[in-house]
Amino acid sequence: MPKVTLYDMKKSVVGNLELPEALFATEYNESVIHQAVVARLANERQGTKSTLTRSEVRGGGAKPWRQKGTGRARQGSIRSPQWVKGGVVFAPKSRDFSKKMNSKAKQVALLSALSQKIRDDEVFFIDEIKVSAPKTKEMATFLKTFGIEKSVLVVMDNSDADVLRACANIEAITTVPAVQLSTYEVVKNSKLVISKQAVEQIKEVYGE
Repeated sequence: MPKVTLYDMKKSVVGNLELPEALFATEYNESVIHQAVVARLANERQGTKSTLTRSEVRGGGAKPWRQKGTGRARQGSIRSPQWVKGGVVFAPKSRDFSKKMNSKAKQVALLSALSQKIRDDEVFFIDEIKVSAPKTKEMATFLKTFGIEKSVLVVMDNSDADVLRACANIEAITTVPAVQLSTYEVVKNSKLVISKQAVEQIKEVYGE
């Protein structure tokens, strides 16, 4: 069972935290992680773009001029693609980009990505994530104390309004409840900050 250091918000060591090997020390599975990320991005696409083909543009029923004798190229409709206000060749149409992924594969991807982050020392485990007031300055100080300069994902056990407000104006921080943790968020952010209670929730959701 892997053991990690548990810090407080000032980076003082307050103890150790034992993590279940079945959840936080799983084998790295790049193909499943890739599948989960692709599915997430695909599911976020609206797929609402649509333009008109020549058969859908209004007008153009009459032949613009006779076939021969004018000296100009023959034309059959003013709604052909080469005309201004004509139809679009291979026009994009609305479609559903969503991809399905079964729950077991999602779990494998998430735990694999999370385990790799831990092996790469890119995860900080905090005894309790809290602020004295909903001020940006406190979270900015927290990031500076831990030397976090790039994107960070803060995984909490609840939706603490003060913490959420303190993080709101910091572009580098993304907050998420433990029960909504996803592979995409884990991979996207360079560092993770996870509270002790969030670890317990992850154990409950995915089984110790």
